[in-house]
Amino acid sequence: MLEKPLDMSKKYEPSKVEEGRYEKWLKEDLFRPNDEGAEPYSVVIPPPNVTGKLHLGHAWDTTLQDIIIRQKRMQGYDALWLPGMDHAGIATQAKVEEKLAQDSISRYDLGREKFLEKVWEWKEEYAENIRSQWSKVGISVDYSRERFTLDQGLNDAVNKVFVDLYNKGLIYRGEYIINWDPKAQTALSDIEVDHKDVNGAFYHITYPIVNGEGEVEIATTRPETMLGDTAVAVHPEDERYQHLIGKKVLLPVVERELTVVADDYVDREFGTGVVKITPAHDPNDFEIGKRHDLEQVNVMNNDGSMNELAGKYAGMDRFDARKALVKDLKDSGYLIKVEEMTHSVGHSERTGVIVEPRLSTQWFVKMQPLAEQALKNQQTEDKVNFVPERFEKTFNNWMENVHDWVISRQLWWGHRIPAWYHKETGELYVGETAPQDSENWEQDSDVLDTWFSSALWPFSTMGWPDTESEDFKKYFPTSTLVTGYDIIFFWVSRMIFQSLEFTGKAPFKNVLIHGLIRDEQGRKMSKSLGNGIDPMDVIDQYGADALRWFLSNGSAPGQDVRFSYEKMDASWNFINKIWNASRYVIMNLEDFSVSDIDLSGDKSIADKWILARLNQTIKQVTELFEKFEFGEAGRRLYTFIWDDYCDWYIEMSKELLIQGTEEQKVTTKSVLVHVLDQTLRLLHPIMPFVTEEIWEHIPHEGHSLVVAEYPETVSEFNDQEAINNMEMLIELIRSVRSIRLDANRPLSKEIDILIKTKGEKEKAFLVENQSFIERFCNPNELVIDTEVDMPGEVKSAVISGAEVYLPLAGLVDIQEEIERLEQEKIKWQQEIDRVEKKLANEKFVQNAPEKIVHAEKEKGRDYREKYDAVTNQIEKLKQVKEG
Repeated sequence: MLEKPLDMSKKYEPSKVEEGRYEKWLKEDLFRPNDEGAEPYSVVIPPPNVTGKLHLGHAWDTTLQDIIIRQKRMQGYDALWLPGMDHAGIATQAKVEEKLAQDSISRYDLGREKFLEKVWEWKEEYAENIRSQWSKVGISVDYSRERFTLDQGLNDAVNKVFVDLYNKGLIYRGEYIINWDPKAQTALSDIEVDHKDVNGAFYHITYPIVNGEGEVEIATTRPETMLGDTAVAVHPEDERYQHLIGKKVLLPVVERELTVVADDYVDREFGTGVVKITPAHDPNDFEIGKRHDLEQVNVMNNDGSMNELAGKYAGMDRFDARKALVKDLKDSGYLIKVEEMTHSVGHSERTGVIVEPRLSTQWFVKMQPLAEQALKNQQTEDKVNFVPERFEKTFNNWMENVHDWVISRQLWWGHRIPAWYHKETGELYVGETAPQDSENWEQDSDVLDTWFSSALWPFSTMGWPDTESEDFKKYFPTSTLVTGYDIIFFWVSRMIFQSLEFTGKAPFKNVLIHGLIRDEQGRKMSKSLGNGIDPMDVIDQYGADALRWFLSNGSAPGQDVRFSYEKMDASWNFINKIWNASRYVIMNLEDFSVSDIDLSGDKSIADKWILARLNQTIKQVTELFEKFEFGEAGRRLYTFIWDDYCDWYIEMSKELLIQGTEEQKVTTKSVLVHVLDQTLRLLHPIMPFVTEEIWEHIPHEGHSLVVAEYPETVSEFNDQEAINNMEMLIELIRSVRSIRLDANRPLSKEIDILIKTKGEKEKAFLVENQSFIERFCNPNELVIDTEVDMPGEVKSAVISGAEVYLPLAGLVDIQEEIERLEQEKIKWQQEIDRVEKKLANEKFVQNAPEKIVHAEKEKGRDYREKYDAVTNQIEKLKQVKEG
């Protein structure tokens, strides 16, 4: 079936090619899984946050997933790609609060319910933006199954998980030092904190000894927290301070008495060996405080300002309080010195402000049992396969050293914690639904960490906790997860331990880890650097297929990729090459139909070769796709399409379509369209728009490449002899052209060509294909024989199976030609040495596949023949030179 006449523009115009195509696919419902009897293959999208536009990293992530699912769909799998978005608690709430602040409105002015209405409005607007961007990239998700992390179904799953973990003793409520974001005014988990080097200082301060002589010196980077000091500590075996243990020192400025305690935690080799203990503002001090039953004095408000316990500094911002306190310490004579330094300070991943460690009552997940289960599972057949494998070590290391996970957030946007407190007794109730007498209970005002619901994504989206759900039974565990290495801790790890705990299975068989998109200089893209690239702008300029081609070919799994417009130009040029080659094929097909395609007739060497190379390419690309090595698969496709099909086969087909018999013309057209059809199918998962457009212009069966059969090798097309012969012919043509260029003899000028073949077999092949040599080399006189009379002044080349001579009387500097051949001789000797060294390695010969060893031996023979031929040519030229 040929759907369109030849109305293809002379140049590839992506906007015209892509216009309306995605909507057509959706209208035909091509992305929904529909094969009940086929083997399922499922992927869940890493849900983007509903906080704004998708960036290049999202485009890369979704492109890789789309490549996988499109190929599996074409291979006949019951393929599901489930889409969805994440509510992104802190990030989304911060965006909405910023928007409201423009009108001088705070969330407290609106109240919880009205504020949440505003956030839902935001969600609907930005979710639609994301869908629009997905369509522009061309991702083939099943929108009928789209989910959102605050859906009712997902909320049911979240509540069940929370309650079950609580009942198992794996969720608890406690008072601990946590990371506090003063801007968002919420707790953060350890992995939501980015550590950055900043300029700071060690402030050296004296604490006078009470009822005694002398003082002790301490150093701190956060002097404002000393207002919450409840002790100082020394090592119990530090002889310098034995006499002080149990005594009192005076807290400067505040003039509160502090006890000197002895604790093994103190490093007596560091600094003065005396440390201040602030249990409410430092995790290590908190543990020391528990051991010595110290008071916990929290001197800060939720917004990072100092509270009433900070005395005269109450109401000041923490950093303003630091400056004022340091001044007071200096004026009072307590400040010894300020030692400037650079140190690592935690910043909120979401708001960017410096995180404040502080005492807070929060909900936690007890991680050790869950982590141990996940680690144990990696020793079983149900393990998650990390690609590349090295990221399994990253996963294991985190699980082995994991801390309890603080899951409560002091936000309004998110899954409300399913816990209630009795208004009179303070009794705690935890349940999936509110208590029956709900009017007497008040629900916990906190919400759950966004990652708590995201951790359930692979199975909650499939209908769990309804384990009889058709999707859950058919598509879970999912097949492959694709994500960046930057969220292995945040997301991948949590999905694995939650899935094992609640379904008894790992959530996916494979996890493909990709890197980050960086700019041309290798820098991470960021607002502060102003180097971010909007993928939608790139698509407007180059088309979605060009962007997808660049993203899929940019790097190996796990590696970062550098974006550049030069690479985008190359991507567009490649598609334009395919476009122009396709136009040539279509123009020469005329009224050719599917029924006219006949590959059973006599074939030229070019026909046999391109079909054999197509077989090799199908095999290689399919195998590389299975290993998620899309970059290497792309390189094989590029070489086959640009070099083999366009530069050689299409050029050779012109000879056959002009000079060939009618049968040869039918065969050539059949091969042209068959190889193009199969190539478009191989390319379709990577560049779906342009392949579908071209495919509609050639004879084909079926109504869309989206659901067309993926190529498979055809055994009758395997022909190593044709590949070897064609390689000899191509090497011959390239050698002649190279000599012409070197001798300033353009192709338009005829020139004598003498070819001395290794034997009769090679001679017969070249004579049979003499027309190709004449077309591509433009000889005046062409001699092909096992013996030829070599003239004196000649340029030569050694190829596999033959020697090529071009008489160039008066243009050849014999000494220069001898020197050139001497260099070539060295090259072949090096190749011989390399092969012989390899074959002398017993381990290689014993362990390598037989065909690999055989191939090395064949190379060795070929290199030896070329070495001998070059040596022979050098001797002949020396004889000519000597006269």
